[in-house]
Amino acid sequence: MRRRAPSWTPGLALGLAIALASSAGHAASAAMQFCDTATARSAAEQDRLLRFAAIVKRELDDSGHAVALVARSGLNLQRFGIRYSHAGVSLKASDATPWSVRQLYFACDEGRPRLYDQGLAGFVSGTDDARLGYLSIVLLPPGPAAELERAALDKARALRLLAARYSANAYVYGLRYQNCNQWVAELLASAWGGLADSEDLREEAQAWLVQRGYAPEPVRVDSHALMFGAAFIPWLHSDDHPEDDRYALRFRTSLPAAIETFVRAQAPGAERIEACHDERQVVLRRGWAPIEDGCKPAAGDRVITLD
Repeated sequence: MRRRAPSWTPGLALGLAIALASSAGHAASAAMQFCDTATARSAAEQDRLLRFAAIVKRELDDSGHAVALVARSGLNLQRFGIRYSHAGVSLKASDATPWSVRQLYFACDEGRPRLYDQGLAGFVSGTDDARLGYLSIVLLPPGPAAELERAALDKARALRLLAARYSANAYVYGLRYQNCNQWVAELLASAWGGLADSEDLREEAQAWLVQRGYAPEPVRVDSHALMFGAAFIPWLHSDDHPEDDRYALRFRTSLPAAIETFVRAQAPGAERIEACHDERQVVLRRGWAPIEDGCKPAAGDRVITLD
């Protein structure tokens, strides 16, 4: 469990987007360069992201809750209909700072997954586009919220659910790899399924998820070359996916949208807040209907100017 800023690549977005945007050989080179290079931000961009994070933190403080599921946008995956790529658990009682996000990341320097507690400002700054970003917050009813908070704050349990190997597009029903969103899904299963801490905790968590109907929509890719180009990228794999899926050009992997759909079914009364920012304003919406692309407010949305 780390608190210092790591050299990392969080979530699904990076590996998948690079693989889908590049030829296999170029993808490996670009991926390693990205892993070693922090995104440069102008002073204005940093200020905007800090102000956005402060608004989100104030919403969490005002909610009266102690834990939230959070997800943020990353690289642009709109061509696949994906807005959110990276999820974690935001904890008011975090050992780091209040509302830090406990999440899985790929440690570039070690070539393995780790857990990391990151402040909200750092979390929202993980987006590739500082001009336009989205954040989703799911607040749970008291019982499920307390169970998730206990599980997330239990470091031994959280680490027991961490796989030894990372894959950004890890097969949702496999144990060989894990991505950031799958760790969150398995943490939820551990908490809500009343599972005992054991060497088989991941396997038992996945069995509980299957039993409860957790079934993410497949991500479809558009060429065999891109599908099998995963072999050239250290955090993108296809060997854990069923052969039928590989030849059908689809990855069944955990994404924040699937987790939110599952949570909504398992915890009636869960509430959602979506926040987004562009270069001029922040938009806040309560409810499960998504904000329009481009962070365009509608009637009933709260708008906060950034001028």
